[in-house]
Amino acid sequence: MTYALDEQLFLPEPEPREVRYTVISVDDHLCEPPGLFDGRLPAHLQDRAPRVIEMDGGQVWSFDDELFTEVGMAAFAGRRKETVSVEPSRFEHMRPGCYDIDARVSDMDINGVWAALNFPSMITGFCGRVYSQCSDPELGLATTKAWNDWMFEEWYSPYPERIIPMGITFLTDPEEGAREIYRNAERGVRSVTLPERPHRIGLPSLYLDDWEPIIRACAETDTVISLHVGSSGVNDQPEGSPVHLSATLFGQLSLTACADWLWSGWPVRFPNLKIAMSEGGIGWVAMLIDRLDNIVDRAGWETINSGAYQVNWDLRPSEVLRRNFWFCTIDDPSTIDTRHTIGVENVMFECDYPHSDGTWPDTQAVIEKLWGHIPAHELRMMCCENAASLYRHPLPEVVLPR
Repeated sequence: MTYALDEQLFLPEPEPREVRYTVISVDDHLCEPPGLFDGRLPAHLQDRAPRVIEMDGGQVWSFDDELFTEVGMAAFAGRRKETVSVEPSRFEHMRPGCYDIDARVSDMDINGVWAALNFPSMITGFCGRVYSQCSDPELGLATTKAWNDWMFEEWYSPYPERIIPMGITFLTDPEEGAREIYRNAERGVRSVTLPERPHRIGLPSLYLDDWEPIIRACAETDTVISLHVGSSGVNDQPEGSPVHLSATLFGQLSLTACADWLWSGWPVRFPNLKIAMSEGGIGWVAMLIDRLDNIVDRAGWETINSGAYQVNWDLRPSEVLRRNFWFCTIDDPSTIDTRHTIGVENVMFECDYPHSDGTWPDTQAVIEKLWGHIPAHELRMMCCENAASLYRHPLPEVVLPR
């Protein structure tokens, strides 16, 4: 299928790039298409499903008496640089690969990307928050299930070798949330996106046992918990500060969330739990490891109270970090050489399509320029093998570089 793109907004269509590295991107995004929820909710709820409406020349999502104006959510892939100062407000202002799976796989082919994990957009709140906090829990749960059904049937199933299936779950009822994780796992969903720091968006603290059903479900089904920057809000923005400040501090958000999840004790209580940090880079990870070792060498670590329960640590916290956590990077040219401190097996790659800081369509060139000095076996690990192992996703017969 071909798409007519506005030449005033978009650069000429790029040629497919030479593939030198087999790439799995563990942090890309989709923009939910307008008809996603059509016919997917029970009949008595269908007319209250999220829908796209026209407003002031743009298109916005409407749900639960709220409007979500970031239809494009920084979907600037392929746009001319002089046009990226204004958020895409209509679907025709984005590449179809943002919301159409056939076009998405075509864009992956152009970029030389074998497979990708796709996070939801703003109408979902990155982690299902919008539906979980709906004023009508029945509607919120039905909408959560509808989104998961669409993701599995329409986004993942047409290209099961190219898309890693990731779902959302119901966050305000832990038992229902656990049931949805089990339901998704039974049909092959490999990950669930949860909020980085739930207390910041009105949910119970990670240090409370409210999360036990959801965490247990993830551990029992080998469902990877994916934590995306901004899923529980961004840093405080001083008056007059540019949007660039928030993006600059993504690493701080990931550092804080990672420390929270570590000290919550969940990875100790469930040793096989898998947690993946998304879009925060890796520059802070070696520093965190140093800090953890510094703290426990001076203050002890075997028994620590986390919230209402006591956690008996059988490993040093830095060892738990390396066992239970994975990290992703777009490039991190100055800190990629800390990979051995972090653990090469814990580092994965992200393209961040279709965001403005993403590497499309030149991911192959970015890897060559910034990581070309790294040994081939380590490149294979970070570019695709670590992700394939974590998310239980197939690789092609030949994995590059050789």
